[in-house]
Amino acid sequence: MAKPIHSMIRVLDEARSLAFYETAFGLTVADRLDFPEFTLVYLSNPESGFELELTVNKGRSEPYDLGDGYGHFAVSVADLDAEHARFQAAGLAPRKLVEFAPAGEVVARFFFVADPDGYQIEVLERSGRFR
Repeated sequence: MAKPIHSMIRVLDEARSLAFYETAFGLTVADRLDFPEFTLVYLSNPESGFELELTVNKGRSEPYDLGDGYGHFAVSVADLDAEHARFQAAGLAPRKLVEFAPAGEVVARFFFVADPDGYQIEVLERSGRFR
């Protein structure tokens, strides 16, 4: 069986991205691989062995075109309301809290936030299948 280990996104400003992911999700640098043309920065936290890989292409000055193919990265939290308030207080501009109940029963509670490069991140309340 395959084990998911990381997901990669390209970022323009390493310092700005590191600050966002640490403030928002407690992700810190687990490893860093520096090459002549790019740097790979692996972020993680004690909640999971899964890592987010930030690829920083050296010499890049233009923002990335996310196109229409990117969906979102998702994390789960124990207290969604508290996290939403924390994001607001930190100036991270979370979108509104949503209760997803297509057939009248709440399937999920969540909000979205965009990182500095425009990547969408879904923050889900830890319940049901979203543990």
